[in-house]
Amino acid sequence: PHPLRHPPPPLPPPRRSTAATTFRRPGPSSIDDLPSIPRTVLASEGGVCDARPTTSSALSGASAVPPVPRGGDGASGLAERLKIGGYFALWYALNVVYNIVNKKILNVIPAPLTVGTIQFGIGAAYAATLWALGIRAAPRLTSKGRSVTWRIGLYHSGGQLLSMVSLGAGTVSFTHIVKALEPFFSALVSALVFGKWMKPQVYATLIPVVGGVAYACLKERSFSWLAFWTAMASNVAFALRAAVSKSAMIDYVGENVDSVNLFGLVTWAAFFLSIPAVLIGEGTSFLGMWKEATGEGAGTSPAQLARGVLLSGLFHYLNNEVMYLALGSVHPVTLAVGNTMKRVFIMVASVLVFRNQVSVQAGIGSAIGISGVLLYSLTKQHYERLEAAKEA
Repeated sequence: PHPLRHPPPPLPPPRRSTAATTFRRPGPSSIDDLPSIPRTVLASEGGVCDARPTTSSALSGASAVPPVPRGGDGASGLAERLKIGGYFALWYALNVVYNIVNKKILNVIPAPLTVGTIQFGIGAAYAATLWALGIRAAPRLTSKGRSVTWRIGLYHSGGQLLSMVSLGAGTVSFTHIVKALEPFFSALVSALVFGKWMKPQVYATLIPVVGGVAYACLKERSFSWLAFWTAMASNVAFALRAAVSKSAMIDYVGENVDSVNLFGLVTWAAFFLSIPAVLIGEGTSFLGMWKEATGEGAGTSPAQLARGVLLSGLFHYLNNEVMYLALGSVHPVTLAVGNTMKRVFIMVASVLVFRNQVSVQAGIGSAIGISGVLLYSLTKQHYERLEAAKEA
């Protein structure tokens, strides 16, 4: 018969394998072969927000900047707020003690530059002792870190010494009136350094804070140009210190450089930078003042005065160290507002210690300042939540 008239024989059935069948989609053989997708494309398409680069070149070009913590809801947000509140409370307490001890020392030895430099030296020795004993890991700075540390040390030294000169040249109330303007300088410097401005409504809440504290401090209307300009210069120096310190906490400047170790390094830099100012401004006059303060009939022994200077140095270092812990968790402007409100507590403590009379004006100004702080906090949190909702 003709072969085309008969059907072909049936094909054999396919052999089944006991192993699991693997289905492969056409495409790259591994995740390393995937092309990197720009973050902007993912954002525009509504993709995953925390996309990470998958190539080593992308990793090397990325800037590892940790996100700024926001005050959220729930247990974690409450714990963060309680921690920050604890920092501020401890900072206030240590600073009140420092101001009382420091005022007593300056009343006996009116050498603000020398006393301030000695306080820097005591704090630097304290930090070095912790590193030497292994209580804290010793920091190791990069070349960039060393440059930043000397820069912050210059601001820290200048701000502290200028504040002490202002206190010596004028009244305490006048110096606090001028230094109540610090939040304005901090807001301006932070915007210029970080390039991000807050909402105008947030800046507006600083007006009652500054105005209230200034009104509370306005008891003696004596004016001194030296006290005015040194206090204003200290505002600028401390605002720069806070802004650059915050930047150093975000960027990588070395190994084991956390907020407390950063302040220890800054204190060492401030100590060395203050020595020329002492030699030029006061020379060796401190020795003569010391002999006069501890002489016969002075009522103060050398041991008592030395203990007072030592305590002033320790409390100066510790209160600033806690301030750096707070700065690591908040915006520099928030720290400046807290620093302004701290002056109200200093006034209350000075009234209790030095038995000064409390005026109605001081009470009204303090109430306005505290209300301004609450308004600033609520306004800032409100706009942060709006911004977070837009990013979500």
